[in-house]
Amino acid sequence: MDTLRLMHLFTRAVDLGSLSAAAREAGTTQPTVSKAINALEAHLGVRLLERSTTGLLATAEGLRFHERARRLLDEYEDALADVRGHARQATGLLRVNAPVALGQFHLNALAQEFLALHPDIGIELILNDRFVDLVGDGVDVAVRLGGPLPPDSVARSIALSPRSLVAAPAYLAAHARLERPEDLAQHDFIRFAWLADGDEVTLQRGVEAVTVTTRGRYRVNNALAIRDCLLAGAGIGLCPHWLMHDMLQAGRLVRVLPAWSGTPQQLALVYPSRRYQPARSRLFMDFLAARIGALPGWTSTIDA
Repeated sequence: MDTLRLMHLFTRAVDLGSLSAAAREAGTTQPTVSKAINALEAHLGVRLLERSTTGLLATAEGLRFHERARRLLDEYEDALADVRGHARQATGLLRVNAPVALGQFHLNALAQEFLALHPDIGIELILNDRFVDLVGDGVDVAVRLGGPLPPDSVARSIALSPRSLVAAPAYLAAHARLERPEDLAQHDFIRFAWLADGDEVTLQRGVEAVTVTTRGRYRVNNALAIRDCLLAGAGIGLCPHWLMHDMLQAGRLVRVLPAWSGTPQQLALVYPSRRYQPARSRLFMDFLAARIGALPGWTSTIDA
């Protein structure tokens, strides 16, 4: 049994969502691909795919096997290229996870630029504001903003974004003047939900640091929603510069207590803890490391 061939046909069928599409790509017929996957299922003793008139769906076991098989095939191809004395061209599907706002502001455009440079790589960009299971969800690279990182992962810090207190001019005109950090306790504070430090905010001015317990009746787990609330005059927020630098330039938001700032927000590239990384993952991480630090609201902190 040519197990590698069977694994390749299976992974491509899952990637393309169709036995027929996998057959066309391989230059064979749909029945041949179906028989190959049946043989692989019999060899493994598990059901990998559910077939119906509406499409193709991998089982839970099939999804787990697909992830492992895809990486094994990538490593095999790299090993062949290495022993033959040349580098293999990066190919295949790259699954990337990132926060919604960061995807809208930066990653959509950067992904298109990367695809233009590497025509044999595909990207599946999954945008959400939750911490994904890198292995369980089959994610190659996760882009993380601040917060603790998963213990079963490896992280590469590439950029920092300063954080400042901001509000709409209309909100500040209608509320008491702020003269020191402690005055925040008398204002509506809009913050990200699920923060580990809750309502406490720490601000720095040089070597001086002050921690203030804020109050606010609204919190939300999406940076775009926080931005909209601040623009609507709902309160004051401590925001990274990448999220609101354009609104500051336009005068729709202004700095509050500009001598004080929050801890900068770190951007890290996170990937599963394992020795081997596909060439497409390494290329994409190097690309982001070179590009994000140069964008408005960021400073580069490349550590690798």
